[in-house]
Amino acid sequence: MNEVVSSELGDFLRSRRARLSPEAVGLPSGRRRRTPGLRREEVAQLAGIGVDWYIRLEQGRTVSPSATTVDALSRALRLNPVEETHLRALTRNAERQPFAREVVPESLLRTVEALNVPAYVTGRRWDVLCWNAAAAEIFAFDRVPEEDRNTLILVLTNPKTRRLFGTGWAEEAKRMVAQFRATHDLRAWDPAFADLVKRLRAGCPEFATWWEAHDLRETVAGQKQLTHPRKGALRLQYTTFQANDDPGLRLVIYTQP
Repeated sequence: MNEVVSSELGDFLRSRRARLSPEAVGLPSGRRRRTPGLRREEVAQLAGIGVDWYIRLEQGRTVSPSATTVDALSRALRLNPVEETHLRALTRNAERQPFAREVVPESLLRTVEALNVPAYVTGRRWDVLCWNAAAAEIFAFDRVPEEDRNTLILVLTNPKTRRLFGTGWAEEAKRMVAQFRATHDLRAWDPAFADLVKRLRAGCPEFATWWEAHDLRETVAGQKQLTHPRKGALRLQYTTFQANDDPGLRLVIYTQP
């Protein structure tokens, strides 16, 4: 397991430990606690593993837990299915191929352009790689520099996009951060992902609090309420599809319910 992903694993375990009370897992509260949550030895006890070994995990030291141990940690920390999947991913030895901006296949590009509803394609780092005219009318991808053409940068740091989401901006931004967390943690070693997080920290005052919470959300279909300067109030249903040619590419399509 590489060092940076080990660090992300330790951060994730600490964040899940901190949110649990002894009472929630059937342990006595005991003496006064200086910090919230369970102690490391309590997590180790609940998971049936050695305290020193668990401490190594939280410290980001190179340890490769078995599937049985991951199951035990998931139960001890009361992880939900999304969090359990994330824990499993963090404990796998993934390949380390540096990020390179994706190229959208011609067939997918033609599909996006042919749609008469807003549609665009994003990559692994959530960069917007292509879009159609209907999407440009709403999100103005063609009016921002390529280095800013990223859904996280646009929603979290661009004042015009923030106004587009109106009173629902905070909930939408927080949701996106929680979804991106899972992707980022597996590529925290990659400078392209580290630079993106650095930009988000600098450009969005709320980002740091959401990021440190280590919340996770899965990608599901949903609705967005927008207030467009020319089109007025818009209620759009969105659905995301993974591309067959490259699993890192996602096609996002908006329709009116």
